[in-house]
Amino acid sequence: MKLETNRLKIISCTVETVQIAIKQNYDNGPEISNYLERLNKDPSILNWGSWMVVRKSDDIVIGDLGFKDKPDENGVVEIGYGFLKDYWNNGYATEAVEVLIQWAFGTSKVEKVIADTLQDNDGSIRVLEKLGMKKVGYTEKVIDWELSKQSC
Repeated sequence: MKLETNRLKIISCTVETVQIAIKQNYDNGPEISNYLERLNKDPSILNWGSWMVVRKSDDIVIGDLGFKDKPDENGVVEIGYGFLKDYWNNGYATEAVEVLIQWAFGTSKVEKVIADTLQDNDGSIRVLEKLGMKKVGYTEKVIDWELSKQSC
């Protein structure tokens, strides 16, 4: 599956689509490979894991995002994201996360999207604030966020 914005392609990771990232030596942590292992064991999680973010202007994989699992019985799903440092502060994260949240709400399986950030991750905090997510909890190190379908 592929979602698009004016500047980005957001491509659901499968063994076939991840070849784009492999060819570019994209390495932004273990999320994609961990998801592919889980997908191999449980095909029902397709689209509820990692997605690659590809910049349209040059077809470069600039980041990845996705869900930590399928929606739970209450329609809650947790989103996460990471972008290569060279692509920070260009609005790419906000753009990509927004379209993936819209996709999730459009599935009729999701009523609420949650996320968490470290207290000192100013960039990620700005992304979630721009998307209208609300702070719902704090620990010494982490802020918990949520966005309900009703508030969109």
